[in-house]
Amino acid sequence: MKKGITKTSTMPASWKKLLCHIPNYDPIATAERCYFDPEKAKHVLDFFEECLVFVEGDKGGKPFHLETWQKAIVANLYGWMRPDDTRRYRETLVYIARKNGKTPLIAGLVLYGLFCEEEPGNQIYSAAGDKDQASLIYRHAKAMMLAEPELARRGEFYETSKTIIKKDSLCKYQALSSDVATKHGLNASMILVDELHAQPNSHLVDTLITSVASRRQPLIVFITTADFDRPSPCNDKLDYAKKVQQGIIKDVSFLPVIYEVPRDADWRDHKIWPMANPNLGVSVSKLYMETACKRAIEVPTYQNAFKRLHLNMQTSQDVLWIDLDKWDACHDTELTLDELEGERCFAGLDLASTRDLCALALWFPDAAAFFIRYWLPHDTAFLRQERARIPYVTWAQEGFISLTPGNVADYDFIREECLQIVQPFQLSELAIDRWNSTQLQTQFITEGIKVFQFAQTSRVMGAPTTELERLVLNNSLRHFGDPVTRWCASNVVLDTDHEGNAKPSKERSNEKIDGIVALVMAIGRGMVAPKSSLSVYETRGLLKI
Repeated sequence: MKKGITKTSTMPASWKKLLCHIPNYDPIATAERCYFDPEKAKHVLDFFEECLVFVEGDKGGKPFHLETWQKAIVANLYGWMRPDDTRRYRETLVYIARKNGKTPLIAGLVLYGLFCEEEPGNQIYSAAGDKDQASLIYRHAKAMMLAEPELARRGEFYETSKTIIKKDSLCKYQALSSDVATKHGLNASMILVDELHAQPNSHLVDTLITSVASRRQPLIVFITTADFDRPSPCNDKLDYAKKVQQGIIKDVSFLPVIYEVPRDADWRDHKIWPMANPNLGVSVSKLYMETACKRAIEVPTYQNAFKRLHLNMQTSQDVLWIDLDKWDACHDTELTLDELEGERCFAGLDLASTRDLCALALWFPDAAAFFIRYWLPHDTAFLRQERARIPYVTWAQEGFISLTPGNVADYDFIREECLQIVQPFQLSELAIDRWNSTQLQTQFITEGIKVFQFAQTSRVMGAPTTELERLVLNNSLRHFGDPVTRWCASNVVLDTDHEGNAKPSKERSNEKIDGIVALVMAIGRGMVAPKSSLSVYETRGLLKI
């Protein structure tokens, strides 16, 4: 073992403080047989501050003085060594809010790897969610290289392929496009993936990870802001990083760097913003954050973007439509179906898929209340609860969902239950999607129910979607607080056409929204129907004295 500092040795307080600057993670306590080499760490820190400059913004042209949190990442990555004198850390996730200087940091790591590493035939690649984002790292690295005469003398760049090479060697850096097919056959020594949350699937990431297999001390760096709740490479990597951070998984080669505001925190509290923004007041303007926060408070559709991009908070969906706090405030704990008995209502039936959730919504306009019943194939419920962690089975056990036999929706079963559900009420009309429901429509008509074919277009659904939003925001809606509908509401992403008509989009929404779609249809029919003018005697009958 080369000369260095082991975790059992006396480590200078300055180094110990720096290395342990990683949030909620102790690299010293988890080092096992690894040792820390201060000279290697100092070498890369000096490279940043003596050889590199900032290339944009107010600091453009000034030396690249690393902030403490950046020094901690760099020192840990390059200072820790294994017993065989190779680097300890082979992979890191830097999970941090936007505008905290991650692109210059990545560009600096690229140049250090290209010009200072001793790896023969060093190959460094950066990738991102799209070509423009990937080329951004290249542009920073190129500008930094050209600003330092020694680096400019030793390197050449090729604009078309977004490549920088080290002269008289086989070492190169290249910014990659998102085309997976062209990435096979790479022999990478360092991979840097920017904005991991923008990767649509794991294909590119998996391909790049396998490309380092033959290298002696490869390094893979993932840097990203938060994703929303969905199966994704970003969330998978974050889950792994948190388990390493918490000691659930012991992985001496993985460095978890997680800057985030907890999901249950008050995101409007300025005091917690540094938890996701270590560069607050440096590259992240406090005034900008205050202005963005004010906008998020006033514009609900911007709220999730502010939480994810600037506070690194995971959100339920990409773009917030309905604030769940306002949705929950509409829960009327005293509302009962008995209270609604005999009331005029309009129904919306959404038959989304023969293998997934179906929903019947009853809208009672005179009471401003609704009730929704759900159906799901039995096999689907157990499969999705196991694979996607959606508690369908639990909801079924609690009575919010009816499970139909087998693995496809039983429309006869659903029709019979629909007839039983609407019986106590004065059903004016049933709205149903005109596609794939012809037989069911005919059967309902035979039962004496007035059926309306409801087109699933923005023009038709726009007005009732806006009305539902208005009712929630004004706290004028009454519902039973069932968790399935709350979940559907949390998943909704809107589609807006060129005329400004918005509707819940099944294509853009991350998860199921069938209950909300059924409710919008029911509200839509209620909006165009004449107001009730029935006498109490027509609804209740005569009383005998």
